[in-house]
Amino acid sequence: MTPAIIIAGTHSGCGKTTISSAIMSALKKKGLKVQPFKIGPDFIDPTHHTEICGRVSRNLDPFMMGENGVLRTFTEASEDADISIIEGVMGLYDGLEGSDTGSTSHVAKILNVPVILVVDVKGTSRSANATVLGFTEFDSKVRIEGIIFNRTGSDRHRAMISESLRKEAVGWIPWEKNKSLNSRHLGLKMAHETPVEESPAAFTEVIEENADLNRIIEIAGGAKTGEKITAASGTSNYSTNINTEKKVRIGVAYDSAFNFYYQDNFERLEKYGAEIIFFSPMENDMPKVDALYLGGGYPEIHMEKLEHSKCRNVIKKYADDGMPIYAECGGLTYLSRSIDYEGRKSNMCGVLPADAVKMNRFQALGYVDAVYRAEDSPFPHGISFKGHEFHYTKLTCDSDAKFAMKLKRGKGIEDGRDGLYCGNTIGGYTHAYFTEKFAEAFIENAVKYSKT
Repeated sequence: MTPAIIIAGTHSGCGKTTISSAIMSALKKKGLKVQPFKIGPDFIDPTHHTEICGRVSRNLDPFMMGENGVLRTFTEASEDADISIIEGVMGLYDGLEGSDTGSTSHVAKILNVPVILVVDVKGTSRSANATVLGFTEFDSKVRIEGIIFNRTGSDRHRAMISESLRKEAVGWIPWEKNKSLNSRHLGLKMAHETPVEESPAAFTEVIEENADLNRIIEIAGGAKTGEKITAASGTSNYSTNINTEKKVRIGVAYDSAFNFYYQDNFERLEKYGAEIIFFSPMENDMPKVDALYLGGGYPEIHMEKLEHSKCRNVIKKYADDGMPIYAECGGLTYLSRSIDYEGRKSNMCGVLPADAVKMNRFQALGYVDAVYRAEDSPFPHGISFKGHEFHYTKLTCDSDAKFAMKLKRGKGIEDGRDGLYCGNTIGGYTHAYFTEKFAEAFIENAVKYSKT
């Protein structure tokens, strides 16, 4: 059983991303193989984890994956690691619509993993322990085993908190006045865009000097996920009749403009017979592929470069030729006719009948529950999946635009409709967590195209 720990917080902004990442970095410096995870649908924090640990950070999201899916992804990814560090989401008990569903506490109970709670103590002393007591007693099934007090101000401040401790303190992190993580309209900057001195790993020495890493490792040894593995292993993510001889090449846009992907989606496509070919629509020629997968990201920031790249017209040609193209969020806007960003406008692929404009506030944020309802769309009628949407752009579609997806939950492109499609190309605002039926349908489409 791999030791594992969840780094949770009392609320968003308490420092759990910085502290989680710095703990990962410090443990890696000790020579440990650290497997990182992020609870929730976040794409950005995992890039920092991955860069720090040298292992792909996985999302753990009960709403999208189901409880067995969470358990399976965790156990498979942790198998050869020395320790697994799981960064929580929002506050420990914050879940879907005020419930426990999808919360950090929900994942802690699914995995039966101990929790270290990060408490921001700036502006408080004894009251911090009242907060700890409330969090500890709120749900007895959640095992809070240690506290990291963040933004402590002085030795005297620490002493005042220590006077009434209710849980073991495993870290006292001083306030670092001149250190902060850069962000923009969708959150933190991606790892590859963040200077080393501004990355979460820059806090490694602070953690080494002010947290008890050996005690954190000891607490992680109390994880009991192994008791639940058998329950999940009986239900496979994949059908038993997968034809792995159906080899196809799927081009995946991956660069500074397109980089929001779930690792599980890639692996599910590969298990159904896909060879993933990564390429940059900004820098590279179009690879020889049988289908395209264009994820989310920041095409609006790079729209001039995308407009003048070789790929833009080639993708339009391939779409007109019937190549299966699946796009999400940023990929959707790239397939539209144009993007308007802060008064500047650039032409995009022109595959889908719509224009995009970046607004000043987010247009949708939350989980999505979708089903395909169009008989002539690239994905069969009745296929369903869950996902997440978070975007600042707004799409203006032609009056005769066709939508393949009906959302039981979520906003989509407009009025609960998503999946704008034309021919064999489809794009939506939903970042989907692929089901086996979804992956199989995508591969079948690619196989059919490869034979024409």
